[in-house]
This record gives sequence, C-alpha cells and structure tokens, in this order.
Amino acid sequence: MKDDPHRRHPFRYSRQDVETASEVPDTPQTRAQAYALAFADEEFLCRDELRPVRLQLELLKPEMLMNEAGINSTIVLFGGARIPEPAKKETARTQTLANLSEFYEEARDFARIMTERSLASGGAEDVVVTGGGPGVMEAGNRGAIDAGGKSIGLNIVLPHEQAPNEYVTPELCFNFHYFAIRKMHFLMRAKAIAVFPGGFGTMDELFESLTLIQTGRMAKVPFLLFGKDFWHRIINWDALADAGTISDEDLSLFKFVETAEEAVAEIDAWNA
Repeated sequence: MKDDPHRRHPFRYSRQDVETASEVPDTPQTRAQAYALAFADEEFLCRDELRPVRLQLELLKPEMLMNEAGINSTIVLFGGARIPEPAKKETARTQTLANLSEFYEEARDFARIMTERSLASGGAEDVVVTGGGPGVMEAGNRGAIDAGGKSIGLNIVLPHEQAPNEYVTPELCFNFHYFAIRKMHFLMRAKAIAVFPGGFGTMDELFESLTLIQTGRMAKVPFLLFGKDFWHRIINWDALADAGTISDEDLSLFKFVETAEEAVAEIDAWNA
C-alpha cells in the first residue's frame, strides 16, 4: 500500500483492516454483523443513535477536502432550480419562469467574472459555490467553467433525487443528507451572497442567511438580491418594517441588483 500523505502516526491503517477482512476464516462468527468493524459497518452507521456521528462526518468531509484544495473564501449563489437557460425557456412550466431565464445568464456572467478575479489572485479566494443542481445553480457552476476555474457544488439527497450538474468541479462536488450541515458549508467561507429568483429552497436560504447576519451570528457581507421586481412581488419588505417585526435598518442588510456588473460593483464598493 502506498504511503498516505495524511498519515500522522506509525500505526496500521484502518483501511488495511477493511481490505484484509475478507481473508479471515468464513465462520458464523465472522459472518455476524457484530463482528464487522464499526466504521465499515453501514447498517450500524445508519442507526438513529449514530446521528451525532453522521452529522460530524458531514461537517468534516467537505471541510477537510476544501482545506486540502486550498479554498479560503467563497461567493455564494442561491437561486431556483427551475429557471431555464434562455435557449430552453420554451420548456419552462410557466411564462414567469420563461421570463426569469434572463437571470440564468446573469448568474452565469456573475460567476464567470468572480472566477476570473479569483484566478487572477491565485484561485484560493472567492470561489463560486452553488447547490450543485440545475437552473441558477447550474448557471453559477457553468460560469466558473467559462472562466477556466473551479467551483463547488453542495448537493442534497431528495426524494426526487437532485443529480449534480455537469459543470461542478468533480473533486468539489459534495452530497449531503442533513440540510443543516449543508447550510453551514454554504456560509462558513462566504465573502458575498447572491440570491436569484427561486422557490421555497431559495427563500429558506435567503432568510436563514439574513437571520444569521441580523442577529450577529455571522459577519455582514455583501448581500445581493437579483431582480427587484420579482422580490417586491414575492415579499413585502416595507410591510415587515412598518409592522415593527424587523427594524428599518434591517432593510439595509441587502441590496437589489439587476445585472452581474451591478453585483460586482456593489462588492467592489463594499471592499473599497
């Protein structure tokens, strides 16, 4: 077995024991599930009592691999899975979705520009991260490919399975069971958040992120909502402030933009 670059001790590799398990005598004892190595026993790892371990594993695996890939910070793109690219807008299930296809191109352009900038500074900062699926997510990963760079996809297992889009960098394509851990990974390295039109999932990510910033649990970052008309139709922001359920100052936690260029200008102004 070749040396493991991550090895920090002189002990036998755990995976050596997994690989040699088939060499033991075939007896009722060795066939029993109780005899299986705990960390190699899928049925055991999926028990309810092991949930804390699974949560920790989902936190650790992407964190370790992103550290090894040298990713220091990210640009987060949230947005609808059902928004088609303009060339396929006739396949949209509603006219509204067809009209929103312009934001596919804006997401793609935004990701391309930010990736070009990332590459110019060494590629460790401001790496694009999306949910890894179709629609706006695909556009974000595609824009990174347009620039010749890498991007991250944080997929989630769903009843109607969401497969990764073809533009996610394979070694940075992660899959999650727990929404909570996936959300942590979206924001742990976030230097800016761009939210495009979307549905329940996008709303969840939008308000989760805003709540963390509003309550001081997360540092303020440029928070950009693409498509002012869409967001004003969906959410009555002023009514929330008028009712006192949020403060007037909370409305300054985010800015509306229409184009990739406007979004980049807002990020530049923030960093100036």
